[in-house]
Amino acid sequence: MKINEIFKSIQGETSYAGLPCTFIRITGCNLRCSYCDTTYAYKDGKEMSIGSILYDIAVLKTNLVCLTGGEPLSNKETPLLIQELLKNNYTVLIETNGSYDISTLPKKAIKIMDIKCPDSNMSNLMNWRNICNLTKADEVKFVLSSRRDYEWTKEIISKYNLSEITNVLIGTAFNTISPRVVVQWILEDNLNVRFQLQLHKYIWEPQTRGV
Repeated sequence: MKINEIFKSIQGETSYAGLPCTFIRITGCNLRCSYCDTTYAYKDGKEMSIGSILYDIAVLKTNLVCLTGGEPLSNKETPLLIQELLKNNYTVLIETNGSYDISTLPKKAIKIMDIKCPDSNMSNLMNWRNICNLTKADEVKFVLSSRRDYEWTKEIISKYNLSEITNVLIGTAFNTISPRVVVQWILEDNLNVRFQLQLHKYIWEPQTRGV
């Protein structure tokens, strides 16, 4: 597998935010979102065996492991890596962009699936069949850049009854729209969602790698 980086930090997003976590950033992504903050993971990385990956994360001593990217499902070995992590009793989060078929993932892995909003310029590449494979243990994430994104998000939540199927997260693309404004919209509309910030971008400088 081509791995961009492995590091220990706190989980900056999702309902696991704030927990110590080991991140495995897998090289490669099929999308080019307008707000992408990990363009360095499109191609950069080194080839590693699954055994080497397991060794490197063992020394970091966290029970929570997050596979991210890039796009983890762009690598066909990712489901095998997840299986090995689960065998070693890790809690596994997989952050995926929603364009690949998530039914290939082991059932015990916790799927954190983006639903790409219009301003990402990638919403037309969503695999909507994935919604059928989400559970209450999983999460979907909307990253907003505008009021247009917010109104579209409301429509998608309602259309697919997402709040009844899984956990719904709404956040903002960094430095594009005021979090306070989005929170006010959520409260006014009584949306059954969790608002989130990218904690790591407030703890460290926004462009800092390996955190």
